[in-house]
Amino acid sequence: MAKRKKKRTRRLIFVLVGGVIVVLILGLVASRFMDPNSGGESVEVTEAQIRTITQVVTASGRVQPEVEIVISPDVSGEIVELPVIEGQQVQRGQLLARIKPDYYVARVEQAEANLKQAHAQKAQRQADMLLKRVELERQRQLFEAKHIAEVEYQQTNTQYEIAQSSLDAAVYSVQSSEALLREAKEELNKTALYAPMSGTISKLEVELGERVTGNELQAGTSVMTIARLDQMELEVEVSENDVVNVALGDTASIEVDAYPERAFKGVITEIANSARLQGSSFQEQVTNFPVKVRILDPHNAGAWVEAGSSAGLVGETPPAEDFPSFRPGMSGTVDIYTNTVPDVVSVPIQSVTVRDFTTIRRQRARRAASSQDSTSVRDSRKDEAAENEGGREDLRKMVFVVDGENKARATVVETGIADDRFFEIKSGLAEGDRIVTGPYSAVSRTLEDGELIRERNRFGTADQ
Repeated sequence: MAKRKKKRTRRLIFVLVGGVIVVLILGLVASRFMDPNSGGESVEVTEAQIRTITQVVTASGRVQPEVEIVISPDVSGEIVELPVIEGQQVQRGQLLARIKPDYYVARVEQAEANLKQAHAQKAQRQADMLLKRVELERQRQLFEAKHIAEVEYQQTNTQYEIAQSSLDAAVYSVQSSEALLREAKEELNKTALYAPMSGTISKLEVELGERVTGNELQAGTSVMTIARLDQMELEVEVSENDVVNVALGDTASIEVDAYPERAFKGVITEIANSARLQGSSFQEQVTNFPVKVRILDPHNAGAWVEAGSSAGLVGETPPAEDFPSFRPGMSGTVDIYTNTVPDVVSVPIQSVTVRDFTTIRRQRARRAASSQDSTSVRDSRKDEAAENEGGREDLRKMVFVVDGENKARATVVETGIADDRFFEIKSGLAEGDRIVTGPYSAVSRTLEDGELIRERNRFGTADQ
């Protein structure tokens, strides 16, 4: 009896499971008949629209002054006076530092003594030459009166020429001593460092009492840096693929990390001709080109007002609280607007793919072969034969256009510039054409020409 009960239970389970399977199958069949688009690949569809496209090149870099000067001494010694601090504004000609001058004062005194000695030697040589000239005149008269031999007269003339040469050497010695004195005085003057321009001490690298090295024979010690903080810029690195689209005068939008809620206006002022390579090996090298972007918005209140006052523009400057404070070394990002085309047909970037057009033609040939239209068969075979002659890939940019039968048709397009969302379409599409925009796997790989599609919205559910 127990065995019979078990068999009955198993039969009941099998019947129930079978019923559930039949219900599921009937539900799928019913849904197929109720939804005419069922059975196709589920994709997202949108329309080609008229837009204004602005091409943007994005790059990152750091804030720096447009003009900055590194102050290095020409002479070596100990810093005995340092009347400035970092961040202080200075005027052109203001004393920045003084190097201990004792050694250079001694050199000036020594050069002055050498010059006096040279003048004394010159005076002595002049007296000798006058004596030799008088003696030569006397010997010439005696020789003409035939009272002395010619040999004696020639000896006197030779001594006079020697005295003249000694005087010339004394004159040159005076000139040399004067040059050495000027050099010694110049070195003494260089012990005081003065500001070559008005600006701000953006970096102070020495302390009072520290010894510095002059740059006569090698790179000298960097004492400080003076910068014009009223005019800052960003130096960004643009890839070799994008730099060809950037031109002087292009406008830009600047975002500095220290001010995440604000965007600043900028303009391209300089584009490097030589690349900056990064990476140890050729395979790892990254090729970028430095590009400088001037910040146009007022910034660094004190420096800007100071610059404005010198130009007579104080009344036109905005309130100090509106000035951002940019410091050298801050990081930021720049969006460079390289080109703008108004009122063009555009599609989302993700809808454009690159496919082998040879494969597309083969798909069309197979579809034509399965149809009853012999003319289409012959035309498709001709296209396929012509395409297979070279045996090469025919890679083209294309989009999938949805036709009236809800089928995706691969359409070759010519693209222009692009922004961060849309491509400009120069040919191949018209405004209002419905195109497939996703998913990415379907657009780039799986979707075939002429395949039936099932439209869904961006949330992944089928549109009713």
